[in-house]
Amino acid sequence: MSLEQLLERGAVWRASEAVAEPVVAGLSCGHLELDQLLQGQGWQPGSLVEVLYDTEGCGELRLLLPLLAASQERWVLWVDPPHIPYAPALKAAGVALDRLLLVRSNSRRDRLWCIEQALKSGCCSAVLGWLGDVSPQALRRLQLAAAEGEGLGFIFRPTACKDQASAAPYRLLLEPDQAPDRLAVSVLKRRGGWPLSRRVLSLRQRSLGNRAASLASLPGASAARVRPGG
Repeated sequence: MSLEQLLERGAVWRASEAVAEPVVAGLSCGHLELDQLLQGQGWQPGSLVEVLYDTEGCGELRLLLPLLAASQERWVLWVDPPHIPYAPALKAAGVALDRLLLVRSNSRRDRLWCIEQALKSGCCSAVLGWLGDVSPQALRRLQLAAAEGEGLGFIFRPTACKDQASAAPYRLLLEPDQAPDRLAVSVLKRRGGWPLSRRVLSLRQRSLGNRAASLASLPGASAARVRPGG
């Protein structure tokens, strides 16, 4: 494996990056255990977050619901989710439906273009995109776009991609836990620190309706298309 690939995976710490990048207050994930593991106590603005998992409904959306509920000012864009988001559950979780946009693309090229333009525009507080096997160059372009727009991009990919090089400053590996309100998270890469081994996080949130949050990530839930205006 080349040095560049090791750097992309976060397996090598580069001292110059620690000096060049000031620590700013992060955007809270809404999960105290995860915030405490991240520089600035949350996601750093202008970052790409790669979310790796194999089991749909393991908690990949519940992990993001607190952040999405806090995103009331700018748009939240969903690009090619595997299922149409369940609008009543999102509303019950505090997510502003009139700030959500859903895009269906016709090809991987269109999908990447849409995610890149949305990140670069600065109009979105968060962009959620579901991708499969894409090149490291494509991920680098998405990270550059996120940095330019100062938003957050969440890219969902299968676990098999975890050994591939990625320019995303954050990479999370998700695995289902036996308890329905818990999620196993391994931080494969994080800005300003070493990777972290498997931790089990609670997905219970005092400010969220837990039942509604659970429905939001179930593949078989009755669906309603999300569009501006409800």
